[in-house]
Amino acid sequence: MNAEPARRQSAPAAVTVALADRAYDIHVGRGLLARAGELTSPVLRQRRVFIVTDSTVAPLYLAPLTTSLAAAGISADHCIVPAGEATKDFSHLAEVLDAMLAAKCERGTMIIALGGGVVGDLAGFAAAVLLRGVDFIQIPTTLLSQVDSSVGGKTGINTRAGKNLVGAFHQPRLVLADTDVLASLPRRELLAGYAEVAKYGLLGDAAFWGWCEANGETMLSGGEKSHDLLRAAIVASCEAKARIVAADEKESGLRALLNLGHTFGHAFEAEMGYGGELLHGEAVAIGMVLAFSLSARLGFCAPADTARIRAHFEAVGLPGLPPKRGPRGGITPAALMAHMTQDKKMKDGKLTFVLARGIGKAFLTHDVPAAILEETLAAALA
Repeated sequence: MNAEPARRQSAPAAVTVALADRAYDIHVGRGLLARAGELTSPVLRQRRVFIVTDSTVAPLYLAPLTTSLAAAGISADHCIVPAGEATKDFSHLAEVLDAMLAAKCERGTMIIALGGGVVGDLAGFAAAVLLRGVDFIQIPTTLLSQVDSSVGGKTGINTRAGKNLVGAFHQPRLVLADTDVLASLPRRELLAGYAEVAKYGLLGDAAFWGWCEANGETMLSGGEKSHDLLRAAIVASCEAKARIVAADEKESGLRALLNLGHTFGHAFEAEMGYGGELLHGEAVAIGMVLAFSLSARLGFCAPADTARIRAHFEAVGLPGLPPKRGPRGGITPAALMAHMTQDKKMKDGKLTFVLARGIGKAFLTHDVPAAILEETLAAALA
């Protein structure tokens, strides 16, 4: 990863995910929604699309998107799902598929996911299974989805057993990350996306983490300087993820490093429910602090690294410590560990953890003693 993303501000903002005949581009910049018809045309098999969006995004961006498509001679049907993580379930997947079939989508019909990570995951999974697989395009409208979930082809839904346990690897044909839409995000949503930006530094690039420490607060403050920094951070994040996905598309090794903080984070999300009390990015920020805390307890990194990460997250407005209570009462280490055993990264009955030998030095391990894990969780919850 380039440690100086600010230099990219004047460079062409196009990143390629190199997957041979399934390679695709990620476009990052302003005004891309207004150019959607022009930019999507080269990858369409027929001049029609089906858009999946949600109740928050539709009033803001559905009309501009359909107008742009219509100007390029592309017709569009759509469905609108409720906003929020709770929409990523079997019942809403069925509704989306029924709407696609009612619109008589064919194998040549392009699906467009217009929204954040929930819409991208849900629409992408629907595209993966509709008529045994149709193409789709990601138009992510949150910072989190622009830097993470829209890239790499992971799609899926949640179940009672846990998050993203049902899904498919299904790569998009194109990603359009319009940075103008970020101006409409509540600060809390912007912060949630910033956690995933910072993750790329923590897992593999200490210099980029330093850049985040130096620029994070300005990046999240609003204004022209903020936009330039956000755009640079998005490009840097997409370049980092594109390299990892190209090397390990199906997460057999290297790609699992992208789950830094996620095993902990998903456990807290499950314990809190999916009603918005804890956003995914907030949970990941907490999870990354805990991953470094566990690493320090195991002797892999210095406790000062944990303190440094927590301090930066709290300085920008992200949580550095986990919630102590959920909808069902006090959160316990035992409850969190029970959620973790449902993690899809289990191997031979053992959890896969992403730990670190320092900032920018993440690695995978299956050898975490349960007692040390429980101590780490208990200390964080104390």
